[in-house]
Amino acid sequence: VQLQASGGGLVQPGGSLRLSCAASGDIFSINTMGWYRQAPGTQRELVAAMTSGGRTNYADSVKGRFTISRDNAKNTVNLQMNGLKPEDTAVYYCSLTQNWGNLFRYWGQGTLVTVSS
Repeated sequence: VQLQASGGGLVQPGGSLRLSCAASGDIFSINTMGWYRQAPGTQRELVAAMTSGGRTNYADSVKGRFTISRDNAKNTVNLQMNGLKPEDTAVYYCSLTQNWGNLFRYWGQGTLVTVSS
């Protein structure tokens, strides 16, 4: 499984960005796709995830500002980020988790989001 993310960049506080990720390879119909982020000196943390059945999970810090969506037919996942804050600055990683008997999570290459004036 390969994941290709895009859409990062520099944005001013209060601005918006949209991240996109496309998955390819041996993908099961039942899976979870999502976004994690990692700021310098911190651990990678979940931002938002969505199951193939449509169930979502958001970090408390982004609820009401970020929206995750996906297209199961195309194996793509997007993250619409509005009301960005400097503390959202991080490398964002796309992920796909599926069950091979045990859960296995694949990672994209990461895309940098910088929120600064």
